[in-house]
Amino acid sequence: MDSTFKVGDRAVYPAQGVAEVMSIETKEISGNIEVFYILKVLNSEKRIMIPVSKVASVGLRDVITKKAAANVFTVLKVRDVRIDNTTWNRRYRRYLDKIKSGDIMEVAEVLRDLYILKEDKPLSFGERKMLDTARELLVQELSVSRSVTDEAVLDELRDIFGDDEPLIDDLDI
Repeated sequence: MDSTFKVGDRAVYPAQGVAEVMSIETKEISGNIEVFYILKVLNSEKRIMIPVSKVASVGLRDVITKKAAANVFTVLKVRDVRIDNTTWNRRYRRYLDKIKSGDIMEVAEVLRDLYILKEDKPLSFGERKMLDTARELLVQELSVSRSVTDEAVLDELRDIFGDDEPLIDDLDI
C-alpha cells in the first residue's frame, strides 16, 4: 500500500468512504511539527485531518483498482453463505467491525449478508442503517474506481439483488 498521497488524489478512509486530498499542511502540535493530509469526504461536507505518520494505523488506503472492483461484484453475487442466526445486536457489532476495517471485500460481505437476511425477515433499524452505510461506501468506491456514475453502480446492485426499492436515500446522484 502506497501511503504517499498528493493533493487531488482520492483515498478511502474506513467507515467514511472515498475522500479527496484537499491539501497537505504542516502544523505544530504540543511543540512537535506534524504533517497532515486534509481530506474532504465525497458527497458530504466532512473534512478529516490525518497525520501522515498515522496513515497506516487509521487505515487510509488507495481506491481499489478496476480488477479488484470486479472481485467485489463476485462477492456480492455469492448466495451460498451461512447467515449468523445470533441476535441482531451481535450481528450488528460484527458487521460494524467489518465496515470499520476499511476492507471493501468485508463491506461487500456485509451488504450481501444483509440483503440475504432481509429476504427472510425484516431487518432491525440498526441493520437497515448498516445496509445503507455499506451500500453507500460500496457505491462511492466502485464508481470512483471504475470511472462510472453512482447511478450506474446502483443499477448493477439492483440487478444483483433484484431490489426495486430506492437505494441510498440521502446520496446525491
